[in-house]
Amino acid sequence: MFSDQQALVSQLRNSDPRFEALYDKHHRLDQEIAKLEGPNGAGYNDEVAKLKKEKLHLKDEMQKILQRCEK
Repeated sequence: MFSDQQALVSQLRNSDPRFEALYDKHHRLDQEIAKLEGPNGAGYNDEVAKLKKEKLHLKDEMQKILQRCEK
């Protein structure tokens, strides 16, 4: 995630509480999704789909913050 912006991500995680909260929740959702899907991805269901949508929304919010900071 945001591999081309790692320095800025690190900076924002240390200086912006909102970005840090979004980042942490995104990471927790990623782990929860992986656990629910299982090692072969066979556990995909409506709950996983809902979590993936929430994770994507968080990523979009973080991207908006990153774009504002790059200007």
